[in-house]
Amino acid sequence: MNVDDFVHRFTFFFDSSISLFEEVAKFRAGRRLWARLLQERFGAKNPRSLRFKFHAQTSGVDLTQQQPINNIARVALQALAAVLGGTQSLHTDAYDEALATPSSETATIAIMTQNIIAEETGVADVIDPLGGSYYVETLTNEMEQKALEVIESVDARGGMFEAVRTGFVQAQIGESAQRFQEKVESGEQTVVGVNKYQLPVTEEANVPIYRPDPRAITAQYERLARYENNRSQTALRRGLDELARAAGDPSCNVFGAIIEGIRNGATHGEVVGTLRRELGFGAPYPGTEHVNRTRRETT
Repeated sequence: MNVDDFVHRFTFFFDSSISLFEEVAKFRAGRRLWARLLQERFGAKNPRSLRFKFHAQTSGVDLTQQQPINNIARVALQALAAVLGGTQSLHTDAYDEALATPSSETATIAIMTQNIIAEETGVADVIDPLGGSYYVETLTNEMEQKALEVIESVDARGGMFEAVRTGFVQAQIGESAQRFQEKVESGEQTVVGVNKYQLPVTEEANVPIYRPDPRAITAQYERLARYENNRSQTALRRGLDELARAAGDPSCNVFGAIIEGIRNGATHGEVVGTLRRELGFGAPYPGTEHVNRTRRETT
C-alpha cells in the first residue's frame, strides 16, 4: 500500500506528566520524529501524512493519596504541558483518582480545569508558544536524540513486535518505574505530601470516597444473567466457533468474525476469551475446545 493513502488517519495517545518543560519537549520531539520517519523511512510525499495528531491524558501516576486536593494543581500543570506541547485533544484526570473511581463532582473540576486553561490563560491562542526558547529547543533536541536511540534499539531486536515478545519493552518500563520509585524513597525526587511537606493524618483533607450504588451493581448482574439465559446457545456457539477459526487462519478477517460473534449473542468477555485461547494466551471458552483440536488435526 502507498503510505500516503492511509497514514494520515493515524493518531497517537500520550501521557502528560508533571515535569512541564520535559513534557513540552516530548510532544515537540514527537512531531519532528513523525515527519522525519515518514519521509526518510517510508517515503511519504503528501504533507497531510506528516501531521502528528495526538491526544494527551494527564498522568494518574503523579497523583497521590496523601493530601489529594493537591492533585488539582498537578492535573492543571500536566494539562498545561500538553497544551503548550500542541495536543489536539485532552483528558484531565480527577483529583481523587488515586483513591477511588471519580465522582461527578471531581470529574467536573477536571473538566473545568481544561476550560480555565483554554479560556482564561491565553496559552491556546498561539501555536507552539515556547518555540525559540533556548531551553525548550535544547530539551527537544535531546528528547529527539534519545527517542531515536530507543527506536534503533528496537530495530536491532527485529522491530516492535519482537521487542515486546522478548520482553524488552516490558523490562524498559519496569526499570524506569523502579528508578523513579527509588528516587522517591531516597528523597532525591520530591513528591509533595509523600516524602516532603507531609501533614499529620488528622490534618489531611477528608475527601469523600465515591462508591457505586450496590443496587445498581446487583441490577447489572441480573441484567447480564437474563441476557445470557435468553440468547440462542446454538447461534452463540456458531459465532464463537467461526471466530476461533478466523483467529487461526491468516486469510480470514478477524474483525468481521468478532462482529458476527457479537451479533450471535457473544459477550465481550467471551470474544476476548476465545481470542486468548486461539492465540495461546489462556484457557479455552467452555464448549469450544473441539475447534482448536480440529484445526490442529487439519494442519
